[in-house]
Amino acid sequence: MNPLLSIDDLTVEYDVGGKTLSAVAGVSLTVGKGETLGLVGESGCGKSTLGRAVLQLRKPTGGTVTFDGTELTTLGSEAMRLMRRRLQLIFQDPIASLNPRRCIGDIIAEPLVIAGVADKAERDRRVREVMVAVGLDPDNALGRLPHEFSGGQCQRICIARALILEPELVICDEPVSALDVSIRAQILNLLEEMKRRYGLTLLFIAHDLAVVKAVSDRIAVMYLGKLAEIGPTERLFAQPAHPYTALLLEAIPVPDPTVRPAANVAVGEPPSPLAPPSGCRFRTRCPRADAKCAAEVPQLREIGGGQFAACHHPLSA
Repeated sequence: MNPLLSIDDLTVEYDVGGKTLSAVAGVSLTVGKGETLGLVGESGCGKSTLGRAVLQLRKPTGGTVTFDGTELTTLGSEAMRLMRRRLQLIFQDPIASLNPRRCIGDIIAEPLVIAGVADKAERDRRVREVMVAVGLDPDNALGRLPHEFSGGQCQRICIARALILEPELVICDEPVSALDVSIRAQILNLLEEMKRRYGLTLLFIAHDLAVVKAVSDRIAVMYLGKLAEIGPTERLFAQPAHPYTALLLEAIPVPDPTVRPAANVAVGEPPSPLAPPSGCRFRTRCPRADAKCAAEVPQLREIGGGQFAACHHPLSA
């Protein structure tokens, strides 16, 4: 697998009232060309911050982000603006990410205008082409405003805007979390179709493991700014190595009223990122924690079959 995106020891920190909040704390991972990597974890664990740091929308405090051999953290603003033609983002809230005063045709064409495509006929052709690709009728939608569309249609518009420049990497920041369940499958199928059509590489961010399983080749699990586990999707679901991953899997609801919820759940709320626990950050909620977990920070190590876990006492070895 040729890595298109390589993240090494990435750190993103914020100053909050004189204290340091580590939203992302030394994360390292790679995304292969043509791969879909799912990134999951509880709300507030740093998933979206990681995605924005890859695009340099939030400058990392430390570490490196390498895209197709180019180190992004060292690029100037103009060089990064040109590089962003190859990297695009689908925002979490489809309606809020669209300008309410601009018609859909102008919203989708805007990346082409910024990229310097001066020929209006060429812009119109490409806009119509990508709208048809995402299942929108150009004749019916081009002149309408965002509020005239449903949430699912707005997400299709956002996907069209992200694909108009034919990027190589698309970061999907919880693209279906704001949608009804009946619409989610349509958007997930659309993303898979667009991946095949345009040869995309996807970093798919979500907190719903069931959704991530449907689209990902590999899954990375984050907890409180750090990677807990990463591995092939089928292996991770069949045999999770980190206790946190196992708890997330047990929390997936089963559509059967006769099945009782799992009794083995994490205790308490996640610690504050302003004051993370010593050693393993999950130890305050982990049923397997001991003195070693409090004294030493676990490092990602291979469990087998391409599966890595940052745990002193993995569930499988």
